[in-house]
Amino acid sequence: MSNVRNPLSRTRSEVFRQLRKELYDDDEFGQVPHIFIIMGASGDLAKKKIYPTLWWLFKDRLLPEETYFVGFARSRLTVDDVRAACLPYMKAKDEDVERLAAFFSRNSYLTGRYTEGESFTELQCHLDSLAPGTAANRLFYLALPPTVYNDVTKNIRQHCMSDEGWTRVIVEKPFGRDLQSSEELSAHLSSLFSEDQIYRIDHYLGKEMVQNLMVLRFGNRIFGPIWNRESVACVVLTFKEPFGTYGRGGYFDDFGIIRDVMQNHLLQMLTLVAMEKPTSTDSDDVRDEKVKVLKCIAPVTLSDVVLGQYVGNPEGEGEAKLGYLDDPSVPKGSCTATFATAVLYVHNERWEGVPFVLRCGKALNERKAEVRLQFTDVPGDIFNSQCQRNELVVRVQPDEAIYAKMMSKKPGMYFSTEETELDLTYRSRYKDVKLPDAYERLILDVFSGSQMHFVRSDELKEAWRIFTPLLHQIEAEKIQPLPYTYGSRGPKEADELSKRVGFHYGGTYKWVDPHAV
Repeated sequence: MSNVRNPLSRTRSEVFRQLRKELYDDDEFGQVPHIFIIMGASGDLAKKKIYPTLWWLFKDRLLPEETYFVGFARSRLTVDDVRAACLPYMKAKDEDVERLAAFFSRNSYLTGRYTEGESFTELQCHLDSLAPGTAANRLFYLALPPTVYNDVTKNIRQHCMSDEGWTRVIVEKPFGRDLQSSEELSAHLSSLFSEDQIYRIDHYLGKEMVQNLMVLRFGNRIFGPIWNRESVACVVLTFKEPFGTYGRGGYFDDFGIIRDVMQNHLLQMLTLVAMEKPTSTDSDDVRDEKVKVLKCIAPVTLSDVVLGQYVGNPEGEGEAKLGYLDDPSVPKGSCTATFATAVLYVHNERWEGVPFVLRCGKALNERKAEVRLQFTDVPGDIFNSQCQRNELVVRVQPDEAIYAKMMSKKPGMYFSTEETELDLTYRSRYKDVKLPDAYERLILDVFSGSQMHFVRSDELKEAWRIFTPLLHQIEAEKIQPLPYTYGSRGPKEADELSKRVGFHYGGTYKWVDPHAV
């Protein structure tokens, strides 16, 4: 039995130690203090995502040596309260006790009001006390409802900017409700900060396989000649969740599935699939190409959309028995869609005529996010219509994978074909590699000043331009979504729409785990 370790089997700390060398120069990492301020530190996002992410980065020594964490919210809390709220989500182990204590020793918490300048003057005094007489860099994470963005950002600008170091502001979606409100928010932010200080976070851009789309496309010769309308019949981008919105329905009802998922996560993935090769991997070079794609997409029309709303499954268990409207926090008779399929077209030389089908929904039959390119039929069929279309699938979650569906001769005496796959399933190929969480990647990007995986203001404007007319029509005409059963694939009309625009579903493919014993 060999004791030589697989070179791919690096520990999390080894991977991140190399990453740290790439991210920071020695002076900044070792000598410049950094202060990470969580605005809205008492909320769900802070306790479930931001504090745990900061802990994981701190534990792996990925953050600059002298980094402090400051929570700010209206609730009267202590650091011990924050610790108790966050611990269930931090995945701390017994051997982490000392490191965890060190992390919380770098934490502080202030109570204040988002609308009052006095609270931010107190925050400024506290920040100055953490790193007196130095040019500390500051990162503000707005884990807040959009209703207070204007007041908070104005007060940060007036009272809490770093005098000599840099200041960066991380803004969570939703970035407005439509084109007008988004433009108003962008104008407000740009009046206070430069674009290189604003980080609009879409956590999907931090996911391993979303980031891999660029390498897959532009780092492999075999895909270049076929990544166009001559070879691709359609592209399907899917986001499915197996649970509903019960308990969160009141919040969800204000936005709906198009604003929650389609206009951001799925559209961002579409741009990475459809864009031309950037001149470099520089943040603005990449984002320039994404914007060009969006400018080629006409506003989506209702005739190219199917909307759905889940109803309870009488045979289900627990929440599955309840429909969207059974949630007491949802307004009676709400027309908010929990499922949507939309067909978009990129009107340029590469993609003219190729449908991009965006599908997303709650309370469906599985958890899945993927990009699927279906290629055109093989011309000159000599196999009596036995061949199915080739597909390239990038599975974002769960179980990250890339696989190509292709035809092969069925083993045996007869000359018949069957579908098989070329399969790169990450957990099989990279057995001991721990993939960082999307928020880990993105927060690290903010520390290092990389904006490649953040949404630029002109990207945001184009994304809202595509969907705003549809959203306004749905709301003005109170379009009724089609009912679908909790735990199903969604409304059958969605499959019919996909078929109508050119997607072929054979239903014959059976995936077999090649690594199963």
